[in-house]
Order: sequence, then C-alpha cells, then structure tokens
Amino acid sequence: MSNRMTRREALCRAANGFGGLALLHQMARDAAGATQATHFPAKAKAVIFLFMDGGPSQMDSFDPKPRLTRDHGKKIPIETPTTVFNISDKVLGSPFAFRKYGQSGADVSDLFPHVATCVDDLAIIRSMVANHSEHTAANYFIHSGSGFQGRPSMGAWINYGLGSESENLPGFVVLESGLIPPGGMDCFGSGFLPATYQGTLFRQGAHPIADLEPREKDGAQQREKLRLLEKLNRGVLERFGGASDVEATIRNYEMAFRMQSAVPELLDFSKESEATRKMYGIGEEPTDEFGRECLIARRLVERGVRFVELLSPARKGLDRWDQHLGLEKGHRLNAQSTDKPIAGLLKDLKARGMLQETLVVWGGEFGRTPCAQFPDGGGTENVGRDHNPFGFTMWMAGGGVKGGVVHGATDEFGYFAVENKVHMHDLHATMLHLLGMDHKRLTYPYGGRDMRLTDVHGNVVRELLA
Repeated sequence: MSNRMTRREALCRAANGFGGLALLHQMARDAAGATQATHFPAKAKAVIFLFMDGGPSQMDSFDPKPRLTRDHGKKIPIETPTTVFNISDKVLGSPFAFRKYGQSGADVSDLFPHVATCVDDLAIIRSMVANHSEHTAANYFIHSGSGFQGRPSMGAWINYGLGSESENLPGFVVLESGLIPPGGMDCFGSGFLPATYQGTLFRQGAHPIADLEPREKDGAQQREKLRLLEKLNRGVLERFGGASDVEATIRNYEMAFRMQSAVPELLDFSKESEATRKMYGIGEEPTDEFGRECLIARRLVERGVRFVELLSPARKGLDRWDQHLGLEKGHRLNAQSTDKPIAGLLKDLKARGMLQETLVVWGGEFGRTPCAQFPDGGGTENVGRDHNPFGFTMWMAGGGVKGGVVHGATDEFGYFAVENKVHMHDLHATMLHLLGMDHKRLTYPYGGRDMRLTDVHGNVVRELLA
C-alpha cells in the first residue's frame, strides 16, 4: 500500500501549513477553554443583557418630557427625519406618570415601579444613538456593532476574549421566551470567530436544549460513542492540518455530554427559598415566565457563564415592545411582565455580593418617536410611536458602573440626543472596558485585517465608571 499523499492532500496540507503556528496557538486556546488574561484589572466578570426587543419608548419610561404633555396633539415644530413608517407630525404626550426615586432623584415612569426602587444602582443613559431604524439591521447592530449579517455578537467576542469559567455550561447563553428577534439566530452568532463562541439557545420547558437528551440509557455506552466520535474527528483534524470548525465540533460534543448533567441541576429551583422565588415573581402572572429567566440568569452567572442574554417574553396579541399601535396598553403589559423580575434580579445579585462583579445592561435596539401614529379610522386608544435611533435610553448596573447617575440628554421632545451622546460603539467599548478588555486590542484576524467588535469606532464612556 502506498504511503504517498494524494495531490489533493498535498495541496490541502501546503495551504494550511502557512498558518500552522497561529492555528496551533488558537487550537490550544480553544481546547483549554480557560479564563484568559485581561488587558487590565476587570471590574466585571460576567454580563447579563436584558434585551427589550422591539424598542421601548424612552419618553414613556426613563426620560420624561413635559413639553410633550403641553403640546399634545399639536404639530411638532422641528424638522423630523424619515424612519420606517409614515407617521403624523402630531405630538403625543406620554400616558404614563413620572416620579423621582432614590437618593439620586432619578425620574422613572409608573411603568417600572419595581425597577424604580433600584435607581441608585443604575446608570441611566438618555443619549443613546444607533445607526439603523429597521429592526433586523438594528438588532444586528446592537448585538455585533454592524448592521450586516454575519459578524460576531458581543457575547461571542466576550467569550472569545475572556474564556469560560464553567466546565459544564457554554460561555454564552441566550434565554428564549417564545420569540426570536428579527435577524434570527445570527444575532447571537460567532461570525468569523470559531463556532465554540456562539450563543447557545435555551428554550422554555423541561428540555431547553434540542437533542441534548441522551438516546442511550447506559452512560458507559454513551461515553464510548463520544470517544469514538472524538477519535474520528481528531483523525480528520490531523490529516488535513487542522481546521477550527472540526475542533469546534469536537468541543461541542464534549460540552453537550457535560451539559446533560449540568442543565437539569441548573433548572432545579427546589433549593431556592420561597422568598427568592417570590422576589422574582415566579408562580405569579404575568411575571412567572420572565422571572424564571432572570433566576436562571443569576444561576448561570454563579456557575461561571460569561454572557447571558434574556429575550423579552412573547405576550399574546403584542408585537414585543414594538407598539406602532396601542402603545399605552402594549407597553404596560410588557412592563408588567418584566419589571418585578428585573428588580428581583438586581436585588438578589446585590444581596449575594454578585452585583459588583456582574454587569447588567437593559435596553432595546432603538427608542421611539415623540410623534404619534394613528391607524385609519382608529381612536386615540390605538395611538403608537414609530422607531427612533436618534436618541433613546438604556441603563447599566453593577460590574464597576457608577450607580445613581443619569447621563446625557435628548432635546425637549425626546427626538434627538443633544448632550453627551453615547453611540452603540461607545457602549460596547465601555462594556469591554469593565470586563478588563481594551476594545482596540481585542481583535481577530479576518479578511486581511484585525477585526474588532467596535470596528474602527468607539470610546469608553468614563463618566459611567465607578
């Protein structure tokens, strides 16, 4: 039998040989799956991203605008940009009342009475700016810093930069609650990074991960199958000079095996006190669904998961936070589902001494307009607002963030950020900084240049740092 390589094998090995040293380094890093050294001391070890899919209204939540109440129904006296839909030029006053809370005296609407009790731990950013007013592109942008499909999400970048602290769970987990945002799973993808860094979707129910349940009743038989698969995959890896997708496949099989015992324990709330479950709103309506997500998020972070994203619960008859019609009813129902669980999460993290090392981020892909949308023939109870990426609100808490701060401002109508603008690239740079990473140095070679989450943009917002 001849030992000579085929022409195809020779070409394949030669092509991969040039990147051999880099590949060996990357494979060693991937295989270890261990915590990586940060660029400087980190304040946060993990991120919980509360993604309010659809775009909550800033002037109805955390950015009160008395001018809207005074001018309700009047023509707005400023030039307005085109967003997504044809909207009226009539000002819409907020149907929600605002009050000041905490020692900081921050204004919060009656949509969020529970989160309002946590304002002294929040840095409320009222001057967020994004690049896109359409859901899919905006979702890609908030997740990956690019409005185009196929770039690594921030969860993948953080997992790549820091490594995992958990041996039995993925470093990046997405908790789904009945609705995947426009843009689909690419919002949580690894892009050009190795596939091991992509988000793992946990669905609702007793079996949150598809195909995780073992088919074999005998654990020893299952382990033998896994060893055989690894042996075959390693043979392919050695024969063709190394390939990150094969390495990722091997690691994913190994992780899936370990998760079969870790996930049931993760979802078992029997050791959580009744007071804890009540604080999250578990066992109550309409908070049970999102309350479970928030409690699972805390338990994931406790077990070393780096990045956890929670998706807004799907409410019957509502299109997420995207209320072009019926804003008052829609926003109230969405807030009732999420307000108590989010406050419970913040208070639970703080009581356990975890908030100081866990960065919590809340917000949607954009905000909403101060002008109204009226359906043909509809009454004022059906009024909604259009998309607005020119000035909206997000907030951060924990993980080295300065609490009790209101940063930036929009104009008197809440349309445009006019003071201390925070671009989405700036938010990403600040998040990485709190995790101990310089956004300019966290790079990956692709397409002939060093790529990064913030592209060639972004500045750390130091006013938000404790």
